[in-house]
Amino acid sequence: MLKLTMALAAVAVGATAAAAPALAQQNEQFLPSLVYRTGPYAPNGIPFANGVADYWTLLNERDGGINGVKIVFEECETGYATDKGVECYERLKGKGPTGAGYFSPLSTGITFALTEKVPGDKIPLLTMGYGRSESRNGAVFPWNFVAVGSYWTAADVAVQHIAKELGGVDKLKGKKISLVYHDSPYGKEPIAALEERAKKNGFTFKAIPVTHPGVEQKSQWLSIRQDRPDYVLLWGWGVMNSTAVKEAAAVGYPRDKVIGVWWSGAEPDVTPAGEQSKGYKALMLQHGAGKFKVHADLDKFVISKNKTATKDDYAQVLYNRGLLNSMLGTEAIRTAMKKYGNKPMTGEQIRWGFENLNLTEARIKELGFEGMVSPIKLSCQDHQGADVARVQQWDGKEWKIISGYYKADLSILDPMVKDASAKYAAEKKITPRDCSKES
Repeated sequence: MLKLTMALAAVAVGATAAAAPALAQQNEQFLPSLVYRTGPYAPNGIPFANGVADYWTLLNERDGGINGVKIVFEECETGYATDKGVECYERLKGKGPTGAGYFSPLSTGITFALTEKVPGDKIPLLTMGYGRSESRNGAVFPWNFVAVGSYWTAADVAVQHIAKELGGVDKLKGKKISLVYHDSPYGKEPIAALEERAKKNGFTFKAIPVTHPGVEQKSQWLSIRQDRPDYVLLWGWGVMNSTAVKEAAAVGYPRDKVIGVWWSGAEPDVTPAGEQSKGYKALMLQHGAGKFKVHADLDKFVISKNKTATKDDYAQVLYNRGLLNSMLGTEAIRTAMKKYGNKPMTGEQIRWGFENLNLTEARIKELGFEGMVSPIKLSCQDHQGADVARVQQWDGKEWKIISGYYKADLSILDPMVKDASAKYAAEKKITPRDCSKES
């Protein structure tokens, strides 16, 4: 039965939308996977889902799970739709001997909806590089972990890079920066941070929405041609990204003046536009494409044994991000086990693991992720743990890293987090936790 269980879990990472149901036993940790292998966002959703699944499979095949506790996982197709994401959550949250360990929605819209549900169910949300930016404040958002970086981090770093290209922060004054964004909670997230930066640095900011799924952008780019902003920031996803690059080329807007967020900086975002993509830039959620030490183990224990659905996307940007996502989640579980014992963890115990997660340089190297991510330390108060990002540029064939690490300006972002989370707490009648009493 155990072999059958793991075989079914492996099948769940296949290209079919209907994932095989996982059958968790008493010494198994059940982990749900919300995916979109179909629809307009599939080109971006598939490689991430493959990376997520392959890392869990690696732990099972190489280590026998997490400290001897096998991982059983099941995919649920959301199509990036919030209602389907909520349906998947409700169906999977109670599975396994201890219920779902944590959820990664891979959708800011689904994250907004589940933020209302997880406190009652006591299940963490790992929203690595997306979700509610103010959920960094763990005192108000005890179940949300916007680990590695928020959209406010991304917006601030993008402006810093523009300033560097212009020759200094003082050169931002009088410039025009536009944001082409997916008209959804995801796309709207950076607006507040960019407005703050515009006030501080004296540039004109304009936000330009694009309707889901983003295949119609002609009017937006004609407006950009007329307005002639100095830079355009792109907050797209799926087909919207490659469409934006093509439309920028069609109106003659220089691609090296377009900077995408890290969800607009993967191979599926540039390859459909061919040569028109050359020069396009995007932020990095620290990591990039390519093979690192962890890939040697993946080759040995997962890829060579055909226990994967990955193919052309192996070691690409979004595949690697899926690996990183699963590494953070399983390290939180491992951290929780240090306190609660080597057994399947409950969501509440895993939350403690997240809040006490301390990924040092030595541990990152041991895990095989050296060069992909810098040290991350979360706490009761800080559910983000990192404020840095780099910039990469597409040369027509591959991504090239063109900057060092930028650190977001917390003198701008910390007050925003404090104010936005206080407003949320007041609206929802939440009494913030006293993190000085948490252990």
